[in-house]
Amino acid sequence: MTNYVLIAGASRGVGKAIANYLTKQNIKVKALIRSETSRAELAAMGVEVVLGDALNLADVERAILTDDPIHAIISTIGGLPTDAEKPDYPGNRNLIDVAIKAGVQKFILVTSIGTGDSVKAVSPQVLAVLEPVLVEKHKAEQHLINSGLTYTIIRPGGLQSEAPTGNGVLTVDNSIVGSITRDDVAQLVIKCLNSDLTNNKILSAIDKNKLFTPTEFVEFKLD
Repeated sequence: MTNYVLIAGASRGVGKAIANYLTKQNIKVKALIRSETSRAELAAMGVEVVLGDALNLADVERAILTDDPIHAIISTIGGLPTDAEKPDYPGNRNLIDVAIKAGVQKFILVTSIGTGDSVKAVSPQVLAVLEPVLVEKHKAEQHLINSGLTYTIIRPGGLQSEAPTGNGVLTVDNSIVGSITRDDVAQLVIKCLNSDLTNNKILSAIDKNKLFTPTEFVEFKLD
């Protein structure tokens, strides 16, 4: 099992849920966060917190290029359509480039259904709102794919804050769309972290009981 993981985007949502699950498994976790707001909560979980911005290459290098090697990086960073500078591509580009220098064994990038060739899964109305962010996420995915790193790209559907259902699944079917809780995404990310079957794969993540349109699809099995 991977024993030292850096999470970018751990201050909230999926990233924070991943940190919580990993520390409960006694995995050593470091989090790169931009502000003090979530430092105390993460530290209470047992997370090593590094203040810094993924958009600042020096901050990323300070977090990753350490004497104690980082084995894996998980990035859940993302911006809003209204953000003047969206971190989805430049922030992830910095993380990926430094991961190469550090010899990181696996990089997991969490993007969104609607990115890249899954654009056909989302409605025109959703695309009209999210396209500026999805374009940046696509650039980040392509940079990772072309980096030479071992990667897994996970594209969740619509994120919900409810309790996990345990029905989160992965599929290579890029036409599927639905919703999924943040905690269920986090659990799928951790399964991918520990499975070589997901190496160099792009996977959509949805709750099998929350498809927007009932559709037959093949679940990606992790065992």
